[in-house]
Amino acid sequence: MPYIAKEKRSRLDPLIDELAGRIVAEAKGEGGDAAFAGLLNYTCTRLALKILRLQFGEIRYWLIAVVTGVFRNISDEFYRRVAIPYEDKQIKKNGDVDLYREFSLDTGKM
Repeated sequence: MPYIAKEKRSRLDPLIDELAGRIVAEAKGEGGDAAFAGLLNYTCTRLALKILRLQFGEIRYWLIAVVTGVFRNISDEFYRRVAIPYEDKQIKKNGDVDLYREFSLDTGKM
């Protein structure tokens, strides 16, 4: 979960906001709505690797496991907080895929 003390947020947020602005500017320069994806991937990857290098010097298995877990948690939390509400809204707007109901009935979930 991405919940840290407010005083730490106030020190990090301006730096994050500046970096986000630069990523958006670079993406706009490349053109296309999806141009930000590679830049975001690179930025997150390099940030994680830089932190590992500065804090630990060399890679260890447990660091790989921790960072992989952090990225997994980021993905899961983003999906839960952003994607699921979006998907639910789109289902209400456009209707669901009919076969989901059939499979839900099979498993007793509906």
